[in-house]
Amino acid sequence: MTKSTLSSPTESEETLADVAIVDYGLGNLRSVTRGLERAGAAVEITDDPADFEDADGVVLPGVGAFREGVENADPLREDLLAVAERGQPLFGICLGMQMLLTSSEEGETDGESAVSGLYLIPGTNVRFAEGQKIPHMGWNELAVEREHPLVEGVDGRYAYFVHSYYAVPDDESAAVATTDYERRFPSIVANEAGNVFGTQFHPEKSGETGLQILRNFVGICADLE
Repeated sequence: MTKSTLSSPTESEETLADVAIVDYGLGNLRSVTRGLERAGAAVEITDDPADFEDADGVVLPGVGAFREGVENADPLREDLLAVAERGQPLFGICLGMQMLLTSSEEGETDGESAVSGLYLIPGTNVRFAEGQKIPHMGWNELAVEREHPLVEGVDGRYAYFVHSYYAVPDDESAAVATTDYERRFPSIVANEAGNVFGTQFHPEKSGETGLQILRNFVGICADLE
């Protein structure tokens, strides 16, 4: 088991909440850490479930393929499910968001058997249609579809995407925000209880829009202290 040292906001910034970033071998951990620190969080990058329990909120980052992500995170599966069960905020980013769902076409399209996501937001991840430029890469607009504290102040703003698959939740109301890339897809999703949510885009790479998202997340964590 490995655990990094705790990092905190700069002296000019107030620490509002303690956030654990799940270290399972995938994810842009440094950029996410810096973004969260700017948003007012003290951050610990860790694979220790005790740190998840002690944190005000947990972030599941991710870059890469669904199968690799699920397999890497599988030793922590029950611990991540426990985060959600306790009502703690659990925030999936990009691949981390996709892992919150039930399954993905990604392995199936490569002729591999399916692997199961965390099933915290029932649904699947599907590949963009043939003929579309893949991966979807660049800045696109967020259209907020329903209220959720994560999306305060971001309706109509632009975020940075890099992905070839998108979420299709079983329940359409799981889509908190959508984005149009030749088809409209959920770019922010959340479970019914509202404590498990994710962004398909990278907030840590999305400038002021992303910083607002991260501030909103830290605010959610702080409100639950």
